[in-house]
Amino acid sequence: MPESQKTADELKDESLTFTLSDKEINEIAQAVQSQDSDTVHAVLEDLSPADTAELVAKFKDDDRNELLVMYGEAIDPEVFTEMDPELRRSTLSAMPPDQIASLISELDSDDALELIRPLDDRLQKEIIQRLSAKSRVALEEGLSFPEDSAGRLMQREIVAVPLFWTAGKTIDYLRAAGEDLPEEFFDIFVIDPAYHVRGQVPLNRLIRSKRAEKLEDLAETDVTTIPATMDQEEVAHLFRRDDLVSAPVIDENGRLIGVITIDDIVDVIDEEAQEDIMKMAGVERSDLYRAVLSTTGTRFRWLFINLLTAILASIVISFFDATIEQIVALAVLMPIVASMGGNAGTQALTVAVRALATKELSGANRMRVIWKETLVGTLNGAAFAVITGLVAALWFSNPMLGIVIAAAMIINLFAAGLCGAAIPILLDRYGSDPAVSSTVFLTTVTDVVGFFAFLGLAAILLL
Repeated sequence: MPESQKTADELKDESLTFTLSDKEINEIAQAVQSQDSDTVHAVLEDLSPADTAELVAKFKDDDRNELLVMYGEAIDPEVFTEMDPELRRSTLSAMPPDQIASLISELDSDDALELIRPLDDRLQKEIIQRLSAKSRVALEEGLSFPEDSAGRLMQREIVAVPLFWTAGKTIDYLRAAGEDLPEEFFDIFVIDPAYHVRGQVPLNRLIRSKRAEKLEDLAETDVTTIPATMDQEEVAHLFRRDDLVSAPVIDENGRLIGVITIDDIVDVIDEEAQEDIMKMAGVERSDLYRAVLSTTGTRFRWLFINLLTAILASIVISFFDATIEQIVALAVLMPIVASMGGNAGTQALTVAVRALATKELSGANRMRVIWKETLVGTLNGAAFAVITGLVAALWFSNPMLGIVIAAAMIINLFAAGLCGAAIPILLDRYGSDPAVSSTVFLTTVTDVVGFFAFLGLAAILLL
C-alpha cells in the first residue's frame, strides 16, 4: 500500500461514525496547507460526498478556497448537492462558469437545477451557455417553474415505455439502455402515445414476471400524479400520506415530464421542518454561513417587532405603577405569571403549527383542537394556581396575595391555551405563515393578559 494511502486511512476513525472528528478535519487542513497532494487526493477518494461536504463546511475560508482551487477536479460533484444552500451558493459564485458547467454536466437534472437555482441570473446564463443542448433545455425548463414547486424538484431522467410492451421486451430495453438510464429509479411508467401516464410497474414486480406478460396487466393503474406547479410541501405530504417511493410529474396537459423520488422528498421534509423551526425564532437556516451584516439585518427586523411587543407589555405595567409602589411583592411575582403563560402558549402553538404543516388540521377539526388546548391550558392553570398561590402566601405571609396570583395564573394559562392554538390557525386561514408570525402575537397576548390580570386583581383585592 502506498505511503500516501496509509496516511489517508489513518485520517479515518476505525469506529463507525456519521461525522468527521475535529482531529481528522485539522489533519486534512494541514495536508491542504502543506500542499500534500497525495494525502489530499487519497482522502477525497476515501470520503463519501456527505463527509466531504461536511469537511468543506468546517474548513476555514482560506483552506476551503485552496481545497477547491487546487483539488477541485478530485471533488465528486455530488459533494455540492450535500452542502448547506448558502455555503453552496457562495462557493459556486466564486468559481468560474466553466468549472460549474463541468460539475453540473455530471449530475442528474434535479441536482443540477438545485446547484444553479440560487445563483444570480448573469452567472446562470453563462453556465447554461456552456452545457450541452439537452442539459441546457432541461435547466431552462426547470427554471421556468415556480420556486419550491414540483417542477423544480423533479428529475427529468425517467423510464417510460409503451402500454403494449411485455415484461421481457422491457427488461431487454433496460439492459440495452445501460448508462442512458437514470442512476437510480424504482418504477417504470407505462404511457400511451400522447405520453399520458396509464400506470406504473415497480421494478420488483417486473423482474418477478414472466417474459410474455404484458405491462398493461402488470401495471398499477391507481397512480398518484404530481402537477409540475404543485408546491414541494404538498408533494411531501402526498408521499408521506400514500407511502410513495416515486411519483410521475405531469404538465398542464397531463403529459409525463419527470419523476420525483423519495430521496428528494426526505430532503424537502428536512428543509421544511428546519425552516419552520428557525422562522419561529426569527432566524434563517443559512445564517451560519451568511455575512455578518446580512445576518444582523435579518434578525434586527424580528428583534424590532419584539421590542414593540415588550413596550406594549411595559405600558400595561405602567397603568399599575401606584399599586406596585405600595405592594413591592407584585414586582417580584409578576414575571412568574407572564413566563408560565408564555411557556404554556408555546406548547399549544407548537402542536397547532405542526398539525397545520402535516395537514392534520383543517376546518373539520380545528374547533376541537382549539377547545382541547384551551381546556388543557385551563387545567394546568388551575394546578399551578394552587402551587404558586401557596408559595406566594407563605413567602409573603399574605393569603390574599396567594389568591391573586392563583386567579391570574388560571386566567393567563386559559388565554395561552386558547390563543396558542387559535393564532396559527387564523394566520394560516388568512394566508400568512403561522411559523413566522405566531410567536410574536402569542407573546404579546400572554404578557399583556398576564400582567393585566395579576396587577388588575391586585389593585382590586389588595388595596
